[in-house]
Amino acid sequence: MRPSGFAEAENAECGTRSVERCGEAVPRDLRQRTAAFAVDVVRLVERLPRSRTTEVLSRQLLRAGTSVAANYRAACRARSRREFIARLGIVEEEADEAMFWIGLLQETGHADRVHAAAIRQEAGELVAIIVASIRTARRGHSAFHNPHSALISSRAA
Repeated sequence: MRPSGFAEAENAECGTRSVERCGEAVPRDLRQRTAAFAVDVVRLVERLPRSRTTEVLSRQLLRAGTSVAANYRAACRARSRREFIARLGIVEEEADEAMFWIGLLQETGHADRVHAAAIRQEAGELVAIIVASIRTARRGHSAFHNPHSALISSRAA
C-alpha cells in the first residue's frame, strides 16, 4: 500500500501511463509512478545484506532513486517551460544513475536478481518516458500552463 500523499490529483503537465495489472489496463499518473519507484528503491536497499560495499552502493542508489520522484514533483510545479525541461533532465539523469547502481548490485551478487531486475526495468521505462517528454516539451507542441505555479497564478489575478 502506498502512502496517501502519493495519491494526489492528476496534473495535465505530469502525464499518465497505462500499465497492465491482473489483465486490465490501469491508468497511473507519472507522479505516482515515480513515487512508487522511490518506495521500491527504499525497500530494495532495506533488503540488502550489510557490508561496507553495500553501505556505499546503497547510499548512492537511495539518493538517486528517491531523487527521481522528488525532482519529478518539482518539474510538475515548474514556472516555465525552460524550468520544466531542466527538471525533467535531472529526473532522466537520476533514473539512469539508479539503473547503474542497481545493475552494479546485481552484478556483484549483493541484490536479488529477480527483484532488482524489475526495479531496474522500471527505471529504464521511466528514462524512456522522460526522454520522450523532454523532446515533446522542447518542440513546444502543447502550450505550457501550470495552474500550480505561483508565478502563473499571480498573473491571472
